Amino acid sequence: MIVEEANRSLHDALCVVSTLIRCNRIVWGGGASEIACSLAIHNYANTINSTEQYAVRAFADALEQIPMALAENSGLNALKSLTNAKGEQADQKLPYFGVDCLATGNGNMKEQKVFETLLSKKGQLQLATQVVKMILKIDDVIEPEAQ
Repeated sequence: MIVEEANRSLHDALCVVSTLIRCNRIVWGGGASEIACSLAIHNYANTINSTEQYAVRAFADALEQIPMALAENSGLNALKSLTNAKGEQADQKLPYFGVDCLATGNGNMKEQKVFETLLSKKGQLQLATQVVKMILKIDDVIEPEAQ
């Protein structure tokens, strides 16, 4: 089991390297990029005067679930961690504050050198958005005829 886990970890590391070779752009990890996107989307929602703003806000709230899950999986208080990171980003206007999973007392992902590849983050968000679209289109599924 240990050998299999080491094999999986090595495979994951090689996938990250190959992704960086294809596109060497990065985003800050620790949920910082999702929080930054959420804040920007919330600000955009404030400019919408129709009921569409509720769907836009829901998308922003959904993005915040990623750092919440990260905090929970790290054994931290998820709501407190998210609030701290959002507060730091909003106050300092710096997009690299995230969830401090290592409990260093510093949520600055730039200083901790925690990052993700842009290509993989983009793929994750596109896949999640496609899944939501499929779920929302469930009404379009042909229902079996009543017998």
